[in-house]
Amino acid sequence: MKDYLGYKNKTCVVTGASSGMGRETARILVDLGAAVYTISRRSCDVDGIIQSIRADLSSREDIDEAFRQIPEMIDCFFGVAGLSGNRSDYMTTFNVNYTANRYISERYLKQRIPEGGAIVFVTSTSGVAWKENYEECCKVLDAASWEEIQERMAALVKPGTPPQVAYMLSKRLMNAYACQLAVELGEKKVRVNAVLPGSTDTGMKDEFAEMAGGLENMIRFAGKAGR
Repeated sequence: MKDYLGYKNKTCVVTGASSGMGRETARILVDLGAAVYTISRRSCDVDGIIQSIRADLSSREDIDEAFRQIPEMIDCFFGVAGLSGNRSDYMTTFNVNYTANRYISERYLKQRIPEGGAIVFVTSTSGVAWKENYEECCKVLDAASWEEIQERMAALVKPGTPPQVAYMLSKRLMNAYACQLAVELGEKKVRVNAVLPGSTDTGMKDEFAEMAGGLENMIRFAGKAGR
């Protein structure tokens, strides 16, 4: 069969690949003949990947160590890792969902992805209203470094703010950042996409159901298709 998707022998990096969407992404890429490296809190058990790297994506040091183990040239990056905020604190949730992707893109992907490469971020329909909240996003979006993002957020987040709130803000920021990055890297013929899934039957389903006040409530707000 012709390799219509063009992943054969491409070097691909997938975050959050120990479960859910990330694991399935890694599996499909292996089936398509890609050389797959994964980064996640737990080991990825997909047969055929080149290397499973364990790292805490809320830690810049862990990210740097992970990318020291990955080839200099990366054809495709899939930023799938994410936290709901239901079982993590505010800044850990925010840093995994937004800061890590921003840092990886600025520090590594801009230098390592060649012409014809691709970047895909899995965000959420929870962040679909980023344009309507662009002024809020801009308070963080133009922060240039990991440290500056932490400083901005420390000034913006009131003590006691529920960590679940970080989920929506981080997803709005990721949608805004993906659009910004797509324009910048489009000149280099690097494709950037954001994928906005609604509620999905993965290991995090129970967390979102708990946040919604029960599974029935979650299903009612499962996405534009109502499923």
